[in-house]
Amino acid sequence: MMNIKAFKLVSAVERELLMGDKDRINIECVECCGKNLYVGTNDCFVYHFLLEEKTLPSETATFTATKQLHRHLGLKKPVNELRAASALNRLLVLCDNSITLVNMMNLEPIPTGARIKGAVTFALNENPVSGDPFCVEVCIISVKRRTIQMFMVYEDRVQIVKEVSTPEQPFAVAVDGHFLCLALTTQYIILNYNTGASQDLFPYCSEEKRPIVKRIGRQEFLLAGPGGLGMFATVAGISQRAPVHWSENVIGAAICFPYVLALDDEFITVHSMLDQQQKQTLPFKEGHILQDFEGRVIVATSKGVYILVPLPLEKQIQDLLASHRVEEALVLAKGARRNIPKEKFQVMYRRILQQAGFIQFAQLQFLEAKELFRGGQLDVRELISLYPFLLPTSSSFTRSHPPLHEYADLNQLTQGDQEKMAQCKRFLMSYLNEVRSTEVANGYKEDIDTALLKLYAEADHDSLLDLLVTENFCLLTDSAAWLEKHKKYFALGLLYHYNNQDAAAIQLWVNIVNGEIHDSTRSDLYEYVVDFLTFCLDQELVWKYADWVLQKSEEVGVQVFTKRPLDEQQQSSFKPDDVINCLKKYPKALVKYMEHLVIDRRLQKEEYHTHLALLYLEEVLQQIPSAGAKGTADTSEARAKLQSLLQKSDLYRVHFLIDKIQGTGLHMESAILHGKLEEHEKALHILVHELKDFSAAEDYCLWSSEGKGASCRQRLFHLLLSIYLGASPSDCELVVAAVDLLNHHATEFDTAHVLQLLPDTWSVQLLCPFLTGAMRHSIHTKRMTQVALGLAKSENLLYKYDKMKLKGSSIQLSEKKLCQMCQNPFCEPVFVRYPNGGLVHTHCAASRHTNPNSPNPGNRT
Repeated sequence: MMNIKAFKLVSAVERELLMGDKDRINIECVECCGKNLYVGTNDCFVYHFLLEEKTLPSETATFTATKQLHRHLGLKKPVNELRAASALNRLLVLCDNSITLVNMMNLEPIPTGARIKGAVTFALNENPVSGDPFCVEVCIISVKRRTIQMFMVYEDRVQIVKEVSTPEQPFAVAVDGHFLCLALTTQYIILNYNTGASQDLFPYCSEEKRPIVKRIGRQEFLLAGPGGLGMFATVAGISQRAPVHWSENVIGAAICFPYVLALDDEFITVHSMLDQQQKQTLPFKEGHILQDFEGRVIVATSKGVYILVPLPLEKQIQDLLASHRVEEALVLAKGARRNIPKEKFQVMYRRILQQAGFIQFAQLQFLEAKELFRGGQLDVRELISLYPFLLPTSSSFTRSHPPLHEYADLNQLTQGDQEKMAQCKRFLMSYLNEVRSTEVANGYKEDIDTALLKLYAEADHDSLLDLLVTENFCLLTDSAAWLEKHKKYFALGLLYHYNNQDAAAIQLWVNIVNGEIHDSTRSDLYEYVVDFLTFCLDQELVWKYADWVLQKSEEVGVQVFTKRPLDEQQQSSFKPDDVINCLKKYPKALVKYMEHLVIDRRLQKEEYHTHLALLYLEEVLQQIPSAGAKGTADTSEARAKLQSLLQKSDLYRVHFLIDKIQGTGLHMESAILHGKLEEHEKALHILVHELKDFSAAEDYCLWSSEGKGASCRQRLFHLLLSIYLGASPSDCELVVAAVDLLNHHATEFDTAHVLQLLPDTWSVQLLCPFLTGAMRHSIHTKRMTQVALGLAKSENLLYKYDKMKLKGSSIQLSEKKLCQMCQNPFCEPVFVRYPNGGLVHTHCAASRHTNPNSPNPGNRT
């Protein structure tokens, strides 16, 4: 694993300051409380130093130790341990199995002489349970075998509160609340001294290695485990962190979040609690003390005291990023959250995510880069600025300072590799498309959309058109120049349209269709222009290009007038007469437009109906001379349109069209026109004698009488029958037509009248279908009449009943009584009474029936 510089070793107390020229004096223990540094030696002295920290211009911290005093404890034994209780202004000194309380400032023993005897080692409870701020809870390993004792230490006295037996002899202890973490002869355990409950952790051999038991946080301990592992354990007996791998010969351990430091015979190693990796190795021989005091890590040999100064976490993170160790940098940054104020951390962490994102981007790890950019709320223009010419010329953006990366542009990043450059551009396209509709784009949507347009155009991407036909913020000047450069003329037209420059858009598209410029984006561009003009609100523009679209295709071009939105047509934005005048040069388009007015819009204007009929007629007459196989079909279709119009419309000038048709051989059309003049005999005569189209004659009777009642229809059928019967008896064709007419339309005739007309030579069998149908119709009519009569009688009976009920009650009429309709009094005893009891004048009641809008006093009289 590559090292990072997390700590720097600096000297705190030089040998000369501590012992002068006395070689036999060795440091046995140290304690640090704020600026106060205490050192215990093997000759029973306690030294007090004042530490002053200075930061050099190189941002390196140095320490100066000033000796305050030293005190001999009056014994010939070494000082084994020192612990400061700043709340009591006391220093607890373990020497010769006795813990003495001395003043922190002058190192004088307290006057009462209170002490704890019979202690092998001790630990302070940093999570006390008593709640008394003027006492310290102390746990000792007693000289009594397998015994732990708990004391309350006050300013001038000590008090034993608990004595607990252990299953084996304890060698080391750490305290948290009611929980003791103990290193016994063969194992580590967690012991609740209040309840006596214990939890085995894992085995170790005290004869082979020195045990380490260190409280590292609330209800959590660090232990020297087997196999060179630093094991974490909670008071519940479980591990919530993975172990760190350190030396088999660890002497001491310390915590400086997020690091665990371990000391062996030759080195100090630094391990991350976040990812359990070893981060740094510092050579350090003859060390035998490693402890941390409120975030300050002190290491000592027998002759000197040193401080491990942590480098600022931000610098460590930047060093990791500079080495492209992104994952480690992010882990360290997350771990730094607890040591940095929230707002400052958020700013720092966002920048770290952005830097990490650019590192991943440079390595073409685009998915990772995207997530980091998003998490870091990157100003996306930082990314766009890497790509030459993508930011608009009007953009005021300047890159972050200090810079988030080391690259001038994409060319430098990819070293000119075209494939890598293409990958980077594809990523930016995807990323910009995702963020353009999010909060990330707020404030600089123009820059994002313009850059996206340029990328799409350069890559010939399908999404270019999608971008331009939906809401966008592309800057016109930059975007237009770029689209023109890449010959995206259709897209340029869309851009002009989005910026309300329809005239420029259409002219560009017209040039493409005319072949003056080349752009194959749409093969149906002509139809697109027609559709565009159809929905265009600028009438001048439509008129300007109307001739152009009609010259290209009359049938398609006329759609700019026929397919306009219905509401616009109703507003008569384009007057029909103006359009007709324009279309005179384009006969096919004119026919389509007239059909639109007459058939689609159903305009009830004689001029239009006559004009359309005349156009149809001209088309039919033009096709008749050249009627080949295809011509016959075209003629048939044209005649069908003409006949349909003549039949359905009642608005054209009939006499005018009859004059036009005369001598053309268009007998069917002539018959229809005579029918419109009520000259039914002429019409039927043409159909029967000239066309000999008997089915057409029957159809004529049906459609001519449509909406005119049964009597009109009967009259036409009788007329047709009389024409059939008026022919020579030898004309078998008309005789058969007469029989078929009767048999197929029996219900349309007055049977009695028909029987008088028929020749005596016709047999009953010949007319059987007619007679059967006539009988059925007669019987049906009779029965329906009887039903109607019965219903009428029933209704009459109801009226009679209502009338009798009304007659049974008296009505008082006076001058004060007012008519409910006119509100005037009654002048004579004549009135009409409604079922609801309302009284009205007789003339008012009569006016109600002739005027439906009159007030309605009741439903029935």
